[in-house]
Amino acid sequence: MIIKVWHNFVVQNLNKQPVKIILMKNMKLSIKNIVCLLLVMLIGISSAKAEKEMKIEGIFQGVNLYIMNPFATTGVGFCITKITVNGKAALDDTNRSSIELNLSLYQLKKGEQITVIIQHKDGCTPKVLNVDALKPKSTFTLVSTKFDKTTNTFSFTTQGEIGSLPFEIEQFKWKKWVPVGKVQGKGTSGTNVYQVPIPLHSGINKIRIKQLDCTRKPRYSNEISWTNTVPEVTFKPGNNGTTDGKITFSRSTDYEIYDFYGKRLKAGKGTSIDVSSFPKGTYFINYDCKSESFEKK
Repeated sequence: MIIKVWHNFVVQNLNKQPVKIILMKNMKLSIKNIVCLLLVMLIGISSAKAEKEMKIEGIFQGVNLYIMNPFATTGVGFCITKITVNGKAALDDTNRSSIELNLSLYQLKKGEQITVIIQHKDGCTPKVLNVDALKPKSTFTLVSTKFDKTTNTFSFTTQGEIGSLPFEIEQFKWKKWVPVGKVQGKGTSGTNVYQVPIPLHSGINKIRIKQLDCTRKPRYSNEISWTNTVPEVTFKPGNNGTTDGKITFSRSTDYEIYDFYGKRLKAGKGTSIDVSSFPKGTYFINYDCKSESFEKK
């Protein structure tokens, strides 16, 4: 009964202007609020999905980074939204097409690890023009060298490294420079000491240190020489000799065997080599500090 009376009251008064205006205003406000809320939510979701990041890690070399910043795909504003250097927000203006990221503002020391994160909008990609500026460079200075003949160990001391790069040890034998050892550089500017085992051959041994950085141009130390007084290694059947299947050395040695066309067939270290499977012909053999030949019958 009460519900029916209330229903009749509402129906009778609905067409009255004040009531109608109030209801229409409230309805408009409610719809407007809902629409605004949905737009805010959609913008937030799309923004979260649109944000991407580019991560660059390396070693500070005292050089700034140069970044191309294209327009956003929407046509409004630029691609980059934020840049951080080792977790600190960059102070450089990102609202321009080219950015010079001034790394000197972050109290970095040469050789220090650095991480740059570039946050950007979806559909566009910034480009770092000199990304190699954060890669280690070969800057070492060779301070001293030493060779321990009892352990066949080559020791050397460096200074002035900026970033860790491998040192490769090369030995001159068989009329060419041959890699014989490798050690990873420590990458610090102070004094660094390294030890590498080196196989000596008879006579004069020439060694040099090689380092290769992102420029792909190797740096070499001066040659370092020692004399090994052990007797020379010999082999049977001897230079220009003939064998039916076996090469024998007077003591253990490194060796290589090439065919007449310069293809390397075998390489290793030992006191003998089985060549019984080789076809008849002339072969060239490198061993100890010599380059000779033999015939396979």
